[in-house]
Amino acid sequence: MLLIMTISLVAGLATVAGALLTLIVGRSTRRILAGILGLAAGIMLGVVVLDLLPSAWTLGGVRSLILGTGAGWGFVWLLSLALGRNPSDRRTGSPGYLIKLGYLVAVGIALHDLPEGIAIAAGYAATPELGWLIAVAIGLHNIPEGMAMAAPMVLGGQSFRYIIGTAGLVSLVTPMGAFLGLLLVGISPRLIAYLLAFAGGSMAYIVIRELWPEGRVQGRRWAALGAVLGWLIVGLLLHLE
Repeated sequence: MLLIMTISLVAGLATVAGALLTLIVGRSTRRILAGILGLAAGIMLGVVVLDLLPSAWTLGGVRSLILGTGAGWGFVWLLSLALGRNPSDRRTGSPGYLIKLGYLVAVGIALHDLPEGIAIAAGYAATPELGWLIAVAIGLHNIPEGMAMAAPMVLGGQSFRYIIGTAGLVSLVTPMGAFLGLLLVGISPRLIAYLLAFAGGSMAYIVIRELWPEGRVQGRRWAALGAVLGWLIVGLLLHLE
């Protein structure tokens, strides 16, 4: 149990590493920010389409897929309203909107990390090698996700400590998911299917309604290049699994 919790924590802390990389760059140029946002959008959408939703379908069927995805989409939509998102902010690139975008990405990553932690535990329960492989894959794509979370916050003027603290809190969700996964092993896979679909729906909302539009505002061509690269990275990681 201790080993599973440790490797899941390391995978989660990759989010902090990504945030640190963005902070080292500093206040990114619009092209760099567009590329990072596009990269994160490509990775997140790739994970949703190529991994989360197919897994939810396989484990729980169409019902789990539709209900879980709809619940995830609706949850983040309500959250964006609670944060006071104003669509006109995107056109002005206001610091307030960018900070809220960073929060939304952080929530999406956290919701995504919970079933990822479960996946690490489930994989390790099958074979230790599979658990390690899943943890490495999760850690690798958590790095650009951490960059995507930190980039709008940096541009919005948030402090170094606040950004790293937020990334640190998000990183703890992965070992929490692993602990939950240890408890859920042997329980109906339909429950895990709902969690996977919920994460997929939440991430799809963030990509379609937030990350991609903001990336296009910052630089359409660079955002597109980042998105293609992000999709290819996910395809490669899934192939390695």
